[in-house]
Amino acid sequence: MRKNLKPKAYIYPLPVLIIGTYDENGVPNAMNAAWGTVCDSQEVSICLSSDHKTVKNLLKTKEFTVAMADVSNVIPADYVGVVSGNDVVNKIEKAGWHAVKGEVVNAPVFEELPLVLECKLKSYNFDTEIAVGEVVNVSASESILTGDKVDLNKFKPIAYDCENYGYYALGEKVGQAFSDGLKIK
Repeated sequence: MRKNLKPKAYIYPLPVLIIGTYDENGVPNAMNAAWGTVCDSQEVSICLSSDHKTVKNLLKTKEFTVAMADVSNVIPADYVGVVSGNDVVNKIEKAGWHAVKGEVVNAPVFEELPLVLECKLKSYNFDTEIAVGEVVNVSASESILTGDKVDLNKFKPIAYDCENYGYYALGEKVGQAFSDGLKIK
């Protein structure tokens, strides 16, 4: 038996993305954004309300970072989502994170977050509030790598449940893409 629910974009898992920018004075800022996705092999798309300090910053600099929050950063990741950079200038310091300038873009890389995409802004649509960024560099802590690949047995990204307002750790590997389905073929 099935039950109809209210119309809502139930897409699981939603990533917990930390968007990093610098303001006009070089002060790092970050916000938590769950409504983002890959839209091409080197592009990301994120829904960001234009009133956020982060959006004001990225529209000025045209550069930003996107990090995936992990299990060890649940509390600071939530903090940068509930406190506005418009109101709290030192929110990165209060979160306990340390910002260093990205290698390719003029945007902060937060040392505590193990996987960071450095992006150049391709577009921002004020009607849809969607920012599209070109990924120009990926920075990963060696602690989450096996060889030159991100290893999800080492990296524990978290997901957001938009219905119950919870954060969840991703689970175990349950199959092999581009292989398991061949068993039916």
